[in-house]
Amino acid sequence: MKNIFKYIWVIAVVGVLQVNGQTTGKNKTGSKKISTDLFGIFFEDLSYAADGGLYAELIQNRSFEYSPTDRKGWHSLSYWDYMTDGFGYGNISIESSAPLNANNPHYVLLNIEDEGQKGIGIVNAGFDGIVLKAGEQYNFSLFAKLLSKQPVPLSIQFRNKKGEILSEVKMSIDAGDWKKYSATLTVKNNYDTASLAVIATAKGKLAVDMISLFPQKTFNRRANGLRADLAQAVAALQPKFMRFPGGCLVHGDGVGNMYRWKNTIGPVEQRIAQKNIWNYHQTAGLGYFEYFQFCEDIGAKPLPVVAAAVSCQNSGGTWRIGGTGQKGIPMNEMQEYIQEVLDLIEYANGPATSTWGAKRAAAGHPQSFNLQYVGIGNEDKMTPEFKERFTMIYNAVKAKYPEITLVGTVGPSPDGEDFELGWKLANELNIPIVDEHYYQPPNWFLNNQFRYDAYDRKKSKVYLGEYASRGNNLFNALAEAAYMTSLERNGDVVQMASYAPLLANQSHTSWNPNLIYFNNTMLAPTVNYYVQQLFSVNHGDTYFSNIVSFKEAALKDSTLAASCVKNSKTGDIIIKIVNAGAAKATADLNLSVFGKFAATATMQLLSGEPDMKNTLQNPQQVIPKTSVLPVKKKMQYEVPAYSLTVIRIKRVL
Repeated sequence: MKNIFKYIWVIAVVGVLQVNGQTTGKNKTGSKKISTDLFGIFFEDLSYAADGGLYAELIQNRSFEYSPTDRKGWHSLSYWDYMTDGFGYGNISIESSAPLNANNPHYVLLNIEDEGQKGIGIVNAGFDGIVLKAGEQYNFSLFAKLLSKQPVPLSIQFRNKKGEILSEVKMSIDAGDWKKYSATLTVKNNYDTASLAVIATAKGKLAVDMISLFPQKTFNRRANGLRADLAQAVAALQPKFMRFPGGCLVHGDGVGNMYRWKNTIGPVEQRIAQKNIWNYHQTAGLGYFEYFQFCEDIGAKPLPVVAAAVSCQNSGGTWRIGGTGQKGIPMNEMQEYIQEVLDLIEYANGPATSTWGAKRAAAGHPQSFNLQYVGIGNEDKMTPEFKERFTMIYNAVKAKYPEITLVGTVGPSPDGEDFELGWKLANELNIPIVDEHYYQPPNWFLNNQFRYDAYDRKKSKVYLGEYASRGNNLFNALAEAAYMTSLERNGDVVQMASYAPLLANQSHTSWNPNLIYFNNTMLAPTVNYYVQQLFSVNHGDTYFSNIVSFKEAALKDSTLAASCVKNSKTGDIIIKIVNAGAAKATADLNLSVFGKFAATATMQLLSGEPDMKNTLQNPQQVIPKTSVLPVKKKMQYEVPAYSLTVIRIKRVL
């Protein structure tokens, strides 16, 4: 791999000749099989993508576990207000002497000495306000423990900004040990900035924890579920796989901050919350069970990624500037960590009678999740410590679960020392797939469309796990589209690809660009999103060369690109044509190899001015437009400037 770019000029010529009608190493029809898992998604909890985003929990700091470790200035009562507006008197405190669970040590002690006219309690406005929809139901719950002799009545209220009660239910805390209490609330009108109040209306003392609120209409109406509109937007991509839970989140900010999957399963009140490497808090409410379940719900193969027993090389410092550096799990703890990785596979695939399969079954899923892929490591620096630990994990998983396809890593860049050393390790171990990452300007994608033509077909396959052209304008998206045609052309080497990151809360964005921006009330799929969708929905399993050529000199114009695939399940022929340039172009289509096909095709066109983008203020400024296109064996198509065209042709049997 060290000299891969030495031959790029040769490959570029070969690649362009192929686009312009020459067969290069294919059979007589110019066809070859390509990966059926090519286009998928990558989810990481950054920019409040999970808590405050995809995870539908509406209460922030529900278990009082926020701390200055998460973010400077935070504490256990962050985002909670103590309310005594009816002349009540008492006090609240954070305690940890007798918690609900040792994994969730902090709780609120509420001491009501005089309830006054309206009671006293605590109020939470969620993540920048709680959004309520008219007529919909919301599931409230909390754990509480009575510490006084007489039961303490509670009023659970939705309130507006003025403190007016929008909806109310009542319950009584009557148990001397921790007990879960639940209720359902509804509202008559829509509210964007409501809050939830938990108000004690009589004298007494009680402990409360895990105060939770979910809309009943989560995605697929799952308990502990996902925000429906965001999840549906992800599902609409029709991803073939989903990589989770990161990213840099996986190996964490230091060894003690690694993402440990066992901490994220079981009852939510027993899960271990911790600091997020992106400098906020993760509740682990969206945990491994929910990830696997979401994959199943949207028809995506799960691709969990575990740390290679080392932390991020940027631990303790500003992102990509540096800090304390990469740290490894002590060698005397490695066997325990390796077992943790093996247990993950048993959790996903093992029978319900196995130790970890039983835990999956107890969560409501006795059947296997049919795990096929497991990633080890993420953008790691190729130190001796990494190589030793990675090799130990890799060999152990390969020995016990040879049916699992393992995905390695070759650093954070498309070239350089870590990239070369990562590929060297991949060659030594015969790793089935390696994970490449790169964030580059759009012209890089236009100028590197023949990158994978040069790859050795006998060596490791590639998962392009993270990539983006550093912008959400139409030109950025078209540069990515041109590059994606090359991923299809090289779909025998590139097994999977996923744009990154996926989701970003507009008010808490820690990385740009992203695929979908959102706030509490709406979302804005970017132009890049529609490019990803057009490729994923219109995927194929066989690639055909010699189908599209351009009258313009493609050798001089890297803004033109095309691909042609066939979907064997439907028989459809799918042509994608990209023009990322300012002038229209002419494409010649030769469909003779396909025999009989319908006289018209469905055409989807994404086009506009290069600086156009979708925003929350104008979420549909640039979207694909569908029309009907007459087709024949040999034809010309005038390709608009700054456009992606997808032509889908039905074959006639």
